[in-house]
Amino acid sequence: MSALPAREEPATPHDLSLHLTRLGLTASDLGVAMQPVLDALVSRTAAVGAGYFQLRDTTLTYHARAASGDMPQGPLMEALLAHGLPPELPLMGALRSADHVLYFEDTRTAPDAAGFPDLGVMALTAAPVRDQGGRLVGALLSHVFTPHEWSPEERGLVGTVTGLLTLLAARLDAEERERAAHESALRALGLMLEARDAETQGHTDRVTALALRLGRALGLNEVELRDLRWGAYLHDIGKVGVPDAILHHPGALDAAARARMQEHVAEGGRLAGQLPFLPRAALDVVMGHHEHWNGGGYPHGLAGEAIPLHARIFAACDVYDALTSVRPYKRAWTHAEAAAELQRSSGTHFDPAVVTALLRLLEEDGTD
Repeated sequence: MSALPAREEPATPHDLSLHLTRLGLTASDLGVAMQPVLDALVSRTAAVGAGYFQLRDTTLTYHARAASGDMPQGPLMEALLAHGLPPELPLMGALRSADHVLYFEDTRTAPDAAGFPDLGVMALTAAPVRDQGGRLVGALLSHVFTPHEWSPEERGLVGTVTGLLTLLAARLDAEERERAAHESALRALGLMLEARDAETQGHTDRVTALALRLGRALGLNEVELRDLRWGAYLHDIGKVGVPDAILHHPGALDAAARARMQEHVAEGGRLAGQLPFLPRAALDVVMGHHEHWNGGGYPHGLAGEAIPLHARIFAACDVYDALTSVRPYKRAWTHAEAAAELQRSSGTHFDPAVVTALLRLLEEDGTD
């Protein structure tokens, strides 16, 4: 059976459930998976708005991850969006012990919905989302700004849809937590490599942040930005095998030492390739950030758009940060000096479009 088109409105609740499940199984992240569920709640029930709130372990609060329809307005809502739903909120306490969707027809008379009348929410549905261990990791809410008696049809739709999608959300939540653990490990590895290479302190985080800003300016989506970030953390992983005498050499390397240093790219590709979770685009950064636009780089002599975009973005940011940082063998260049060098190397070392976008970004910052 072929999948329904993404924008087709399924005719029956059964078709809707199948449609949402198919969309969810192909979702790249939790927010993408939840969006069609929220849209369905708004279009198929009296709810005028819906939102998914996900637990953030660092603060133990539940933050808005996706939304549809009309949201409450005002300072209270702004604070909620900024700081999340606190775990001590009566509704969150009720959801922690609930094994089903909670329905509130008039929040003013329901102690478990305390606080929502202050937002102007008078009727509410709240579905708990749990991880495999049973911990509440999210809440799927829909609301009406007037009291509303949820009909059997609406309860059936909400129960069916949220029953299917909360299972999916729990799976995706676990995947995201695993990705967060991978992210922490990769960054720690990047910082370790930075320390051994005697890089200026903070180089890894600085160049990663600049590459992400440039990636956004060039239209990368969130998944592509994650891949860029992970590749940035690992870009010099191959240097773990380079002897200290070469890695810390204060001046120009002779031909033999330079050839040995260049081997770190291929070695980095072999090491990073052993990580089964590492996306191809992240590996492209490791393997491609020493390639040159004119084909004069290494290890494969790639040229032009044959060099992956992630690598082209990172290469320009990496060189800019290196030029403007103090190293044992050089002073820090000014922004003007580094910008002039990037411009001079545009079309030879670097992708001209990437250089243009990077310099525009830095000019907007007022960097001098």
